[in-house]
Amino acid sequence: MTIMETLTHNDSFFESRDHVSHSSNDGDIFTSKLPWEADIAAGIYLLVIGVLSSLGNGYVLYTAITRKKKLRPAEIMTINLAVCDLGISVAGKPFCVVSFLSHGWIFGWTICKAYGWVGFFFGCGSLITLTVVSLDRYLKICHLRYGTWLKRRHAFISLLFIWSYASLWATLPLVGVGDYAPEPFGASCTLNWALAQQSLNGKIFVIAILFFCLLLPTAVIVFSYAKIIGKVKSSAKEIAHFDTRNQKNHTLEIKLTKVAMLICSGFLIAWIPYAVVSVISAFGNPDTVPIPASVIPTLLAKSSAMYNPIIYQVIDYKRPCCRKDNSLQKSNSRSGIFIQSGNSTL
Repeated sequence: MTIMETLTHNDSFFESRDHVSHSSNDGDIFTSKLPWEADIAAGIYLLVIGVLSSLGNGYVLYTAITRKKKLRPAEIMTINLAVCDLGISVAGKPFCVVSFLSHGWIFGWTICKAYGWVGFFFGCGSLITLTVVSLDRYLKICHLRYGTWLKRRHAFISLLFIWSYASLWATLPLVGVGDYAPEPFGASCTLNWALAQQSLNGKIFVIAILFFCLLLPTAVIVFSYAKIIGKVKSSAKEIAHFDTRNQKNHTLEIKLTKVAMLICSGFLIAWIPYAVVSVISAFGNPDTVPIPASVIPTLLAKSSAMYNPIIYQVIDYKRPCCRKDNSLQKSNSRSGIFIQSGNSTL
């Protein structure tokens, strides 16, 4: 089979599954498959999400920049998470909002690939950051000696790892290992999951993405918090024999861990439906998920950047442990996960 025949065969292959290749007509590729009303609703929804996310995460970063004390290791991870969420909101949301309101992607292939890279880069960065946070909580609760050993330099080493890891996996599709392509509904771009049905190399790439950028981090998060829950239950009687200061330290660690668990749960709840739809597109029959239904997991995933600032503020107003209290400020200096905001600790 000649190269031209192969390309023609691949075009018809993808079009039958609502996925397209570069050689297809761009107008058909980027035209929205949703009704006008659905596009307008999705555009307005993402506009609201983008504004709230930008304001919330921007505020988190502002409080970090203006505070006088050095950031503690866990706070550095919180700031990194805010950077990822803000990056998605500022660098990605505007293109998607305009495309939905225009009833199709209007920025062409180059921006489509750039948009796909931005979304995957910051999304992967968020998940790996949450993985590092879960390990930090695990070490502090289940292995106290390691919790006291972790210092600021280890947090910066973790940042280097997070950004390198996200850069590697997000850039591979730009250099020929995988690809970015329009979503089935046409108004956004993402990884070309249909490559798994095109060739063995495509299948290996998609499996690697799913394993290293979703399943492995999720497994580490679940393992860490499962071990923490087990440790808390088994050590309940021991805590009763602690002195008052140690009891307060332990109580603060547990409450901070609950917040971290809440943040991780919110992220996974937002992204897992999208991952399921992506797996169906890669290894099943994409027609199983109607195009109008496929946009819902995408919108849910894109809203994940808004959750964390809301969680911080809910904790700020409802948890007494997060107020300024001299006895807790001392323990918080060793194990805090939030940043100073006004007159309380986020």
